[in-house]
Amino acid sequence: MSFFIALIGKTGVISVIGISLFLLCYKYSQGIFDWIENQTFGTRSYIMEKLELLFIEIPEYKVTYTLLGCSVGLGCFVFLLFGLLGQWIVGIVLGMIFGFLGFKIPKPFINALIEKRTKAYTGQMVDALTLLSNGIRAGLSVPQALGMVVDEMPEPISQEFNMILQQNRIGVPLEECFDNLSKRLPTEDNDMFVSSVNILRETGGNLAEVFDTIVDVIRERVRLQQKIDTYTASGMFQGMTIMAMPYGIGAIYFISDPESVKPLFTHPLGIAMTLTAFLFDLAGGFVIMKIVKIKV
Repeated sequence: MSFFIALIGKTGVISVIGISLFLLCYKYSQGIFDWIENQTFGTRSYIMEKLELLFIEIPEYKVTYTLLGCSVGLGCFVFLLFGLLGQWIVGIVLGMIFGFLGFKIPKPFINALIEKRTKAYTGQMVDALTLLSNGIRAGLSVPQALGMVVDEMPEPISQEFNMILQQNRIGVPLEECFDNLSKRLPTEDNDMFVSSVNILRETGGNLAEVFDTIVDVIRERVRLQQKIDTYTASGMFQGMTIMAMPYGIGAIYFISDPESVKPLFTHPLGIAMTLTAFLFDLAGGFVIMKIVKIKV
């Protein structure tokens, strides 16, 4: 009799928990589905949009296969690698971790490419605006001056200005073309350039003088940014050194006494401690990089 009472009690507790989880998921179902879509198809769509901004044409199915290879493929590889060594539990845990990281890595990688391209564009703006100013002083129209920049300047600024000309040729108003440039490259210098062109085209004014003023502002901003980068370079190097120290010390211990390091990768407590230390190391490095990265 007591056995049935205990069984009914356990069943009731499980039922209450299950019903509570169901109601909770039902209440926030829209948010849950949006999160799942953002983490799957949303990631692929995000990468495709950024690749378009980078002027890189890759079929959508190749991006899908790449994401699957970096996540599922990498996770299965790590699982099988540790499984062949007889560490199936470790393989499952590390396989899931590496699979998750493999799915998340492409997005920061694409963001780094976008940031690199944006920096290159900003660095070319001084020469490009100088060419625009000289072309307008020589009597060229804005589209003609943009064409001169496209012919004379390297990528990425030639690609961006050429996109303006192509959009204008198919009937898009020039103001809207410049607005699209501002959306593709949302930097303060670019916004200032686009706003000045659009305003002066409507109200009238000397574009060449405005471009010269913008060039002076950009040069001063670049000079200040380079000065800050020089001052923060030592802090960034120290942060990278601190991040690398645990791995260096671990390698020294592994070379000198492998048996003392082995429990960190075989024992459950050692695995948990290793993962915790790895996460804390990443968090510390992230905080250090945020501190030494100063935006002008």
